[in-house]
Amino acid sequence: MSAETHSSTMTPIRAESFGYAEARHLLWRAGFGGTPDQIQTLVSWGPERAVDYLIDPGNVGAEPTDPRRFDHTIMGPPDPETQTRYRRARQTGNEEEIARLRLERQRREAADRKQVREMQQWWLTRLIESPRPLEEKMTLFWHGHFATSYRTIEDSYHMFLQNELFRSHAVGSYATLMYQIIRDPAMLAYLDNNDSRKNKPNENLAREIMELFSLGVGNYGERDIKEGARALTGYTFEDDKFSFQQGNHDTGAKTILGRSGNMDGDDFVAAILDQPACSYTMARKLYRFFAADLPEGSRLDPATADVLRDLSALMRRSKYEIAPVLRRLFLSEHFYSDGVVNQRIKSPVELVVGAVRSLLTPARDLNVLLDATSLMGQNIFFPPSVAGWDGERSWINTSTMFIRQNILAYLLTGRTPRATTRSPTSSGTTRHRCSRSSRGRTPRRRRTRRG
Repeated sequence: MSAETHSSTMTPIRAESFGYAEARHLLWRAGFGGTPDQIQTLVSWGPERAVDYLIDPGNVGAEPTDPRRFDHTIMGPPDPETQTRYRRARQTGNEEEIARLRLERQRREAADRKQVREMQQWWLTRLIESPRPLEEKMTLFWHGHFATSYRTIEDSYHMFLQNELFRSHAVGSYATLMYQIIRDPAMLAYLDNNDSRKNKPNENLAREIMELFSLGVGNYGERDIKEGARALTGYTFEDDKFSFQQGNHDTGAKTILGRSGNMDGDDFVAAILDQPACSYTMARKLYRFFAADLPEGSRLDPATADVLRDLSALMRRSKYEIAPVLRRLFLSEHFYSDGVVNQRIKSPVELVVGAVRSLLTPARDLNVLLDATSLMGQNIFFPPSVAGWDGERSWINTSTMFIRQNILAYLLTGRTPRATTRSPTSSGTTRHRCSRSSRGRTPRRRRTRRG
């Protein structure tokens, strides 16, 4: 991007410069698009009221999800009776009883795979219907940032709890999320910290927290990883709740990022948050998600470099609160400049959800939409790795372009290339609207035990 295509200032956009095109751009970036009437409403409000409402819509649609919405017992630890049965069967060599217990375990695993599909349908429905689009978009952002895949942890309820965690802090405090993510059962299982012991610390979580979740490569050393792993020993979970096992925690002195002492997980996170690289890395990630692509290793034009420094400094001053950073970005002239408008490639979820929300098409069959987003490279609750989705140009190839065209045609007409007279159904599923559920399966890689 050339310097000429970017606004060189973070000066707020003037009300007289905020027209239909600018309001439409804001709705797409701070949400998933909008209808002409919704766009006109933002125009009539002006930039400040429009941005403030998107960031904080008050109590509109703020009802919390019922924690009983999904079954938390499916993959829970075996009850004492089952443990006793299994132990006796092993001791006596009762292969028939062992087979029955294994069959019961397989039944629970199948039920859990069905539930994660229902969770995908539930979240897709929220994305489409929520009157709080920025909240859901930030939930999607955190899902890609603190990427955790069901395929590895194989516990749908833990994925649900993590999704609710992201939503509850959507435009809140990144610092709070960092303290919570080291206590999140899904993340602890995904990066094997539940198996980390004081005499044998596992480095996975410590490494990814610094490399992917906060500082970026080159802003920490191998010793920081090893010492961070020691600080996180004993951080595990029991059933659906975080558990700190004092007996498994390394209480020795540690030195992490220049800080020394008997450091635990909170001290580790505090040391990270104190690094200037942390606020800059997060400002860069937010900019890439909401404004324009910033390929790794590319040399930034002066205007964009100034914007990132401005947002990074604001993030530190606001103690990592996300709302002030987004407000400053969304109100800046830079955000509406030629170098930002039309400079992002919509992710599959943004494409599908945005089409329904802006065109007011029926959602038709949620399974068809989920299958399409997966084929286009974005299967929610199944990010490809701890690094999340690469995004931007990785979304586009000859195959995904074909699917993008077909799914939009399906939303508009109810037809796919294989169906000309009625809405198609996904294999083994039934047709339904957004508010209904149906069956589905997802592949399994390995099982990670709890606690």
